[in-house]
Amino acid sequence: MLKIPPLLTLTWFPPVMQFSLPPLNDHNLPYPDTMHPIVVHFVIAMALFAVLCDAIALFTKNTRLYEVSWWNLFFATLSIFIAIIFGQIEAGLAEPYDAAVPVLNAHTVLGWSLSAILAGMTAWRFILRSRDPGKLPIPYLGAGLVLAALVCVQVYLGDKLVWVYGLHTVPVVEAIRKGVL
Repeated sequence: MLKIPPLLTLTWFPPVMQFSLPPLNDHNLPYPDTMHPIVVHFVIAMALFAVLCDAIALFTKNTRLYEVSWWNLFFATLSIFIAIIFGQIEAGLAEPYDAAVPVLNAHTVLGWSLSAILAGMTAWRFILRSRDPGKLPIPYLGAGLVLAALVCVQVYLGDKLVWVYGLHTVPVVEAIRKGVL
């Protein structure tokens, strides 16, 4: 059977960083609990709300919602990089077992892809907003729907890592430390 290694492990950190980490707790983290889910929920909410505001603005002709959408998209783009930083640190500390590795890798690749897509859409939106803040073309709105679908897939993968595979939960961390998993 083909064994797929995790995309990011502790060995990927430079040696200086490996020795500068404080002791890990029972969640296998240097801080009390996972930070990635806290930060990423802001990104999820802002990205989906931006798409929703665009759709409502299109049907109601309320152009003020385009401005709401723009600012949500802008802050979602800034926040996704913070979420990725915490996600990469926590993925590196997770020590995922074989069954969790493919899902963690897919989550990692899609997360980085979403950061590029969000940045691209924000740049595209900035140009559109500069030309005419009260109008959005249909291709942009279609791209927003694709973005929303990808965010939903990413949420599914993240939920699977927590609720199915239990990464950074105390029982799974104990099982990994005892060599059971």
